[in-house]
Amino acid sequence: MLSSTITLIILSLFLGLAAWLIFIWAVKKGEFDDVEGPKYRMMDDDDD
Repeated sequence: MLSSTITLIILSLFLGLAAWLIFIWAVKKGEFDDVEGPKYRMMDDDDD
């Protein structure tokens, strides 16, 4: 019982760390720079 609890705690810590690292990577890549732009960009008329 104790062994499985410790294993699950360690596994959850690793998963949390992985999610945090992926989030930091996405922020540094610039994924969250312009969150307002796409909703206005779809209204632009490109008809020539």
